[in-house]
Amino acid sequence: MKLKSYFADTIEEAIRLARRELGPDAMLVNSQRAGVEARHLGFYEVVVCGETRDAGSTAASSSLSPVGSLSPVASLQVDKLSQDLSELKQRMEKLALALARSGRGAAGVAFDPELSRVFTRLTDAELDTELAYDLVGKLSSPISQTNLRSELAKLVSVDAELGFRGAPSRVVALVGPPGAGKTSALVKLAVQYGLAADKTVQIFTTDTYRIAAAEELRSYAAILGIGCKVLETPAALAHALNDVLRRDDVLRRDDVLRRDEFRQDGDLRQPGEGRPKDLILIDTPGLCRSEMEACEDLAKLLATRHVDVDTHLVLPASMRAADLRRVSEQYAIFRPRKLFFTHMDETETFGPILSLSVRMAKPVSFFSRGQRIPEDLEPATTDRLLDLVLGPPSAALKYEVVAA
Repeated sequence: MKLKSYFADTIEEAIRLARRELGPDAMLVNSQRAGVEARHLGFYEVVVCGETRDAGSTAASSSLSPVGSLSPVASLQVDKLSQDLSELKQRMEKLALALARSGRGAAGVAFDPELSRVFTRLTDAELDTELAYDLVGKLSSPISQTNLRSELAKLVSVDAELGFRGAPSRVVALVGPPGAGKTSALVKLAVQYGLAADKTVQIFTTDTYRIAAAEELRSYAAILGIGCKVLETPAALAHALNDVLRRDDVLRRDDVLRRDEFRQDGDLRQPGEGRPKDLILIDTPGLCRSEMEACEDLAKLLATRHVDVDTHLVLPASMRAADLRRVSEQYAIFRPRKLFFTHMDETETFGPILSLSVRMAKPVSFFSRGQRIPEDLEPATTDRLLDLVLGPPSAALKYEVVAA
């Protein structure tokens, strides 16, 4: 088998060139816009695999002597060649499995120009290639914008509810890598879903790794008039959570009794320490891969409290798709329930967001862009995520006219 790239101004033309050289059974592996350095060869690059038909190489291979009669150097070269062929075979088997999963999609992209344009549009948005194949495999010509959005919407999962429905106190933890923007995201949540909604808020932070991180959060809390406690160990966090939830339960029962006795006074409790906390937000340190062992106890605590702590994995939308997958695997020990994307203003391709959500089978909760509090925070919705990946419907119609 042979993998080879072909360049042409259209995907269809590149595929025709490939099949002319590799035969009609050649399979399309990937297609993308050519890089700047190769743009002079053609606007698109397609990678195709197929059987080589070089008679000279066949004759040369048949004239090889038995391995036992080769010199040590030649024998090592043959062994390396055998290893390379074995690795190539394994790659081809994985590729065949991937193509089998999306069989009609791959065939459609190869033979249907309209599906090819849709596939290119999805991969330009950096949607995972397998997902793109699966999606185009469910479409048929003529393709409308409504049908495309409808099929893509089936992959979208969103959940912008904080905490657990029915719980007296909503407890939310934000975890994620350094520089993801957890602290500013937490403050935005405190303002928009706490103070603006007339809810009482308590902040806990375990971020004692970053210099002045706790002081920064304390300053925000002082400005907003909400409580903020710095907890240096997971055990201290567990104790603080148990204490505040237990106290809040007592306060709420007391409120009910007092409300029954003094209904004419309305709400007897004012915001402050004496009032139950409606929203509890937990900030955590951002640790790189080599430091993950330091947070094993914290991860274990949040993972075991997944029934009352709503953990969001905070990730920069500007991060490369491969890095998003790597970091999400790294933070899987926290058992996050949702994905919270920040730095939305630093990228123009949002396919990796949807791809990661599908891969992890976890909904997207919020989007954050910029530093304004709380204006630059928005709850994730299906339509918003579709607009990010495909563009607004009006823009998509313009794209179709140009592509046609």
